[in-house]
Amino acid sequence: MAEKNHPVQIGLPDEAATIELARGLAPAVGGGGVVYLRGELGAGKTSFARGLLRALGAGERVKSPTYSLLERYTLGARGEAFHLDLYRIGAPEELEWLGMDELGDPAALVLIEWPERGTGALPAPDLDVALEYRGHGRAATLSPCTARGAAWLRLLGSVAASS
Repeated sequence: MAEKNHPVQIGLPDEAATIELARGLAPAVGGGGVVYLRGELGAGKTSFARGLLRALGAGERVKSPTYSLLERYTLGARGEAFHLDLYRIGAPEELEWLGMDELGDPAALVLIEWPERGTGALPAPDLDVALEYRGHGRAATLSPCTARGAAWLRLLGSVAASS
């Protein structure tokens, strides 16, 4: 699926396909890391995050952090996950009161929607997921930003090939 650090593009005909993509990524990201989720309103960022968090054991009640900005989840033996939605942030300085120091835990999974609004205040991504409208569906471009992100995409490719 991915070679070295080349982006992977995947067509997503509906929300179920977006969730399935996130579930496919779950086995790879169990050891923590940072995922940026980019895209227009309604492109599937929160659906992707919910699918991934549920697949990792966060339970069925995965809330959108649109108003709270940050939701924290316990993933059992897999550690913790943080889901941020920065849509309502006007400037990166507003993030100081969120407890951003916890996001630096290398064992925690950090999912960040609208990361461009927190430029300079966020941990660097391992994987950048760009979701966009394409025809009547959506498309995802998964771009590895680190060796960890590239390994995730390799594992995603092997999972997809075996199913």
